[in-house]
Amino acid sequence: MWLLLYVDDIVLTGSHSSVLQHFIASLGKIFDLKDLGTLNYFLGIQVQTTSSGIHLSQANYACDSLKKACMLEKPSSTPAKVSPSAHDGPLLSSPTEFRMLVGCLQYLMLTRPDISFAVNSVGQYMSDPRLPHLLAVKRILRYIKGTIDHGLLLRPQPLSDRISAYSDPDWAWCVDTRRSTTGYLIYHGTNLVSWSSTSHGVEI
Repeated sequence: MWLLLYVDDIVLTGSHSSVLQHFIASLGKIFDLKDLGTLNYFLGIQVQTTSSGIHLSQANYACDSLKKACMLEKPSSTPAKVSPSAHDGPLLSSPTEFRMLVGCLQYLMLTRPDISFAVNSVGQYMSDPRLPHLLAVKRILRYIKGTIDHGLLLRPQPLSDRISAYSDPDWAWCVDTRRSTTGYLIYHGTNLVSWSSTSHGVEI
């Protein structure tokens, strides 16, 4: 049995339904509980059970982020081109919008490893964002618009399935510091369970 608790939201799962029901009944004697049944939504993450496995996505959260940014225009086929320099273009008169949008994108990375590199790139400019940096963020949002239903598909795996890890750095990618960017992916069988894009000494 596994229990995930966040403030007053609980996700409970296990291999024996009778044990789960006994546990829920025991909790109900101490706390006021409302059993919502099969998991469909948790902390902005939609959970859909299919014949292939469990699909995790943040389509509703992504739509809300696009509305906040008024980004309902033509989608982009890729999340990034070339990352701008820290010194390109004029400073934003108010960096609040930029920081809010980057924060939204960072939360979207919970189920969207495909945007990790691009979001890590724009996240380097949080202290002094400039116009090209905001345009780079809006390109990521246009990519999100065209891939709104993308997410993670977790399939049942044999206990004997292996864990595989892949890692790759570029060479002096950053135009300001000439530091490299390193990324890794870790799979359990065919399921992606951990990923990262790291550059400038910052991990996202």
